[in-house]
Amino acid sequence: MIELDYDVSIIGGGPAGLAAALSAKKNGAEKILILDRNSWFGGILSQCIHDGFGVEETGKSMTGPEYAEIYIESVKKEKIDLMKETMVLNLDKNKTIIAINKKGIHKINSKSVILSMGCREKTRWNIMVPGDRPSGIYTAGVAQAFVNLYNILPGKNVLILGSGDVGLIIARRLKFEGVNVLGVVEILPYASGLPRNVVQCLDDYDIPLYLNHTVCYIKGNERLESVIIAQVDEDWNIIESSKKEIKCDTLILSLGLIPENELSKDIGIKIDKNTGGPIVNQFLETSVQNIFACGNCLQVYDTVDLLSSDAKIAGKYAAQKEQSNKNEIFVQPGEGIRQIVPQVINKAGKIKFNIRVSKPYKSKTFYLKVDNKIIYKKKINWANPANMISFSAEINSVLLKSNKTMEALLDD
Repeated sequence: MIELDYDVSIIGGGPAGLAAALSAKKNGAEKILILDRNSWFGGILSQCIHDGFGVEETGKSMTGPEYAEIYIESVKKEKIDLMKETMVLNLDKNKTIIAINKKGIHKINSKSVILSMGCREKTRWNIMVPGDRPSGIYTAGVAQAFVNLYNILPGKNVLILGSGDVGLIIARRLKFEGVNVLGVVEILPYASGLPRNVVQCLDDYDIPLYLNHTVCYIKGNERLESVIIAQVDEDWNIIESSKKEIKCDTLILSLGLIPENELSKDIGIKIDKNTGGPIVNQFLETSVQNIFACGNCLQVYDTVDLLSSDAKIAGKYAAQKEQSNKNEIFVQPGEGIRQIVPQVINKAGKIKFNIRVSKPYKSKTFYLKVDNKIIYKKKINWANPANMISFSAEINSVLLKSNKTMEALLDD
């Protein structure tokens, strides 16, 4: 067994892991290691050949690979150690990592660990679509990899279930390649992807969006032959009279993302049922001291710019090992709010929060309240579940000592 010692070890070499590593280096960590199971660094960015990355961070619109390359080159320049094609087998509360690659088994002792494992796509079995089990059914990320990395078209007549951002983007990409994109089916009364992607990927190319619809049956022998779609009522029950059959050879699933947290759960890190990621404080430290979380394993982001910006917080405090006091305020979502991060505050100061609303809203006021006392409020003219909203609020030491629960909510 090969034994190694590091100040900060980072599990996952996507954009969050790379940004966290650079921040840790900048804030005093000397020995830093990034581990990734892939044969490349940059995560999903390698297959995102559309532009729009880095605009908020650099003022320049880049493709995913271009954006990743900037971070990869910076990491190499800082002499941060990289270990690819490496699978992490175990992590314990002492910050000891057991990992394996072609060189053998590694025992990595760390002063701090940053989790940045990303997320995975939901499949047909997450929503239990009944029917046959033919080939021709792919997740949006797999379809995107086929087209952008391997120059393989997944099919000729394609229907997309779910209006997540990757699904919207692959709809446009397939249209560019001459594929007959029959439409995007969404069970919600609104698109779950960013509004700009609905316009740029569907509206601009006359691709239909079927809201309040779902796929209720899949047909096919060896290859997919057709699907049955139907409208749903406000309780998501199938309206039988609305059923119709659509002939297609490919069904692409864009059903949302699940943060990767098997390692987190194995060592007893507390998980937020709303985000699917670890419960963290304002330093992005989890419930296990000196283990931090960032990127899509913490919460699913809609832009890489915000993801990278937040990951730098984890890198900074993993390097500095900021000590907080024993007083804590717990933050929970209330009326109109689906999720909020951080969920714990244990040091007074200006705290950055990320929230998502539960459904589209117009002209609402966002509040942070403790015992109905307003701590912070902000007018929101428009909000959509696809858009993460970020803001900063001052939390004073008197409030912190109260050890009470803070509620985040929307009201008129």
